[in-house]
Amino acid sequence: MDITANCPLARTLAERLRGARAELTARWLERISERVALDPIRVFPTDDLLNHVPLLLLGIADYVEDPAQVIAAEAPVIAKAMELGALRHTQGFDEYQILKEYEILGGILYSFLARIADEIDEPCTRGEIFVCAHRVFHAIALIQQATTTQFLRLAKTQVREREDRLRAFNRALTHEFRNRIGAAMGAGQLLELPNLAEAERHRLTGVVIRNVDSMRLVLENLLELSRIDADARQQRHVRLRQAAAEVARQLRDFARAAGVEVHMSDELPDVEVSAAAVELCLTNLVSNAIKYADPAKTRRWVRVTGRMTLDDAGRPREAVVEVADNGVGVPEDERLRLFERFYRASGTTVTGVEGTGLGLSIVRETIEALGGRVWAEFPTEGSVFAFTVPCRRSVDRDPSVEPENAPQPA
Repeated sequence: MDITANCPLARTLAERLRGARAELTARWLERISERVALDPIRVFPTDDLLNHVPLLLLGIADYVEDPAQVIAAEAPVIAKAMELGALRHTQGFDEYQILKEYEILGGILYSFLARIADEIDEPCTRGEIFVCAHRVFHAIALIQQATTTQFLRLAKTQVREREDRLRAFNRALTHEFRNRIGAAMGAGQLLELPNLAEAERHRLTGVVIRNVDSMRLVLENLLELSRIDADARQQRHVRLRQAAAEVARQLRDFARAAGVEVHMSDELPDVEVSAAAVELCLTNLVSNAIKYADPAKTRRWVRVTGRMTLDDAGRPREAVVEVADNGVGVPEDERLRLFERFYRASGTTVTGVEGTGLGLSIVRETIEALGGRVWAEFPTEGSVFAFTVPCRRSVDRDPSVEPENAPQPA
């Protein structure tokens, strides 16, 4: 049977689909929300995007009624499907979730059509019923293909950009290690010279120790990053306050030796965070604040505070963590480069401060991998470095839910 032939049943089914598009959109939204860690309002976060779904259903209905109206690449319905693919990419969906999304849509449409088929008084053969089913399937497949293709295109671009950054990172890291190793080896060779003055021997020993210790710190940071990149299900999660307390414990002796007071706020948001990621970021930011304390001040301090931001519906959206200090600050002309790899600000104003310039770039990439943001602010005194941690878990979105009773994602 020619599937493009006129079919009275197809025309009626198409009309019923158009009339029920609001109901079908609501059911699709509800089913998707049950399967992903997003509030229903964020599945389609704007009215414009939510309006895409009825348009997709209209495109399916048009194709069911008349397959001659091919859903071509330039068709408006395909453009909407591609926008949906871009949205899902920014929301962190994976390929399986997109395929499942359209499987859900197909199930909803077939259930709807099966329910109303017996109510339609149109003469048709059994073959024509199969033809209508094929048209529905083909229309969904074309729209799904457009969404998935756009999603994969963006994902491929993202992977390529990450590979480029990784290659640049490897080149920079190799250059840095070569310089550090060269400095340590040069100083070590000079230590073998006979009749070396004790003061010079002490200075050269310090060169070796500082360069080797710097490489050790870089390797430890890279090890932490490798742990963060592992499957999220294998990460250890702790409360934010617990992570902050651990950082304060680790840096207690360092801060005391530098004469810097470290204060961790008792009002940090009560949310769960990745222990490795947040402890790594806080350690970098707090240790930087300690290292760049202003020696001219009699009282030097670092304060870690936090707050929760809310979405339009008043629900917790993300935790904001701020590390403020009254240190030497950052020259204005150097602030834009703070988060570049191997860049160290204040090099001309602060001497005797060792570092590789990797810390802030690692903070940025770690937080961005979690879906958060990093920035710096510069009040009249000192600096403020801040980052956000998204509230993705139900226990964070609803503080009244205890962790052990929190519902698990489908």
